[in-house]
Amino acid sequence: MTENEITGDILDASIKLHRQFGAGLLESVYETLLEIELKKRGHKVERQKIVSFEYEGVSIENAFRLDMLVDDKVIVELKSTEKMSPVFAKQLKTYLAITKLQVGVVVNFGMATLKDGFLRFVNNYSEPDLCVSPLLGHPLRGQPSAGGYASLRESNSLMQIPSRGL
Repeated sequence: MTENEITGDILDASIKLHRQFGAGLLESVYETLLEIELKKRGHKVERQKIVSFEYEGVSIENAFRLDMLVDDKVIVELKSTEKMSPVFAKQLKTYLAITKLQVGVVVNFGMATLKDGFLRFVNNYSEPDLCVSPLLGHPLRGQPSAGGYASLRESNSLMQIPSRGL
């Protein structure tokens, strides 16, 4: 399964949960519910995955925990807050860089509408398939589209794809 298909399932499952339960649960509850939904769809889900890495020959053990890792390809960072914060994106960007994974999403269930709480990032993209947003339906060109937009942040080769009409 491609990263696009995986993030599509994550988005679809997140919408289902947000519609059913709204914005009032704890992050840990949404994590359990999303795991159930993704496993029903045939995905491998690891929760609270501990990540260690090496820096200049020194091993940094238990550096951080990923809220979720889906199919060993997509990082899911979950939130349940009333507002989006720039630190959410910074955190995910760092996780992508350290793990050398290409795709991650932030899902903030605390927002009034999930369209304002879902961000998808593609790090150091080189495969054309990763540059296609199933949400926007066309290759990303950093141009506005009918239902959303895509922007390329050239300084760190990271693409942010806000969702549309959810």
